[in-house]
Amino acid sequence: MSAKREEQPASKTKKFGKGEREVPHHTQKAKKFYPAEDESKPKKVRKSIKPARPRASLTPGTVLILLAGRFRGKRVILLKHLPQGVLLVTGPYKVNGVPLRRVNARYVIATSVKVDLKGIDEKTVEKVGEEGYFTREKKEQRVGEEGFFKQGEKPEKKKVASARASDQKAVDKALLGNLKQEAMLLEYLRSSFSLRKGDRPHEMKF
Repeated sequence: MSAKREEQPASKTKKFGKGEREVPHHTQKAKKFYPAEDESKPKKVRKSIKPARPRASLTPGTVLILLAGRFRGKRVILLKHLPQGVLLVTGPYKVNGVPLRRVNARYVIATSVKVDLKGIDEKTVEKVGEEGYFTREKKEQRVGEEGFFKQGEKPEKKKVASARASDQKAVDKALLGNLKQEAMLLEYLRSSFSLRKGDRPHEMKF
């Protein structure tokens, strides 16, 4: 059965001199007061968020070449695809100085070289891959007279958290054992990639 529509209050007719005029109900009258600022309405987003689909060449254990960022040109090892749509990679740090970090898949070149990830602690990799792992700690702002006089001082060196350092060592220890078994692989990871005059990247096989 169809639901009954609520009956709207009827308007009244009033006489004004010789003529008549229909006066609407007070609930139908326009508001006398409006907000000074326009009320913001949430924008309707029609696009649905789709899960990131990694390239077929980006498999765990593949050696990648970074194309952007602080470590551009460095060769790193892919550890895991993170749910945020980025890649978790490592140098290892002891080999080429690249720590555990997240990288956008658009700014890497996948090579044909693969490294065995046997022996790596999966719990440590899952811990590093969590959302809040790479968030920076908020610094306390210097306020007042003490902060004013310390403005010209040299900035303090960044201290790596002990938990991060232990995670880095745990991952690198297993990787270094696998890397030493293959000849020239450590030297390959230490070397950096760069283009020179006359190089044709579209004809290169990585």
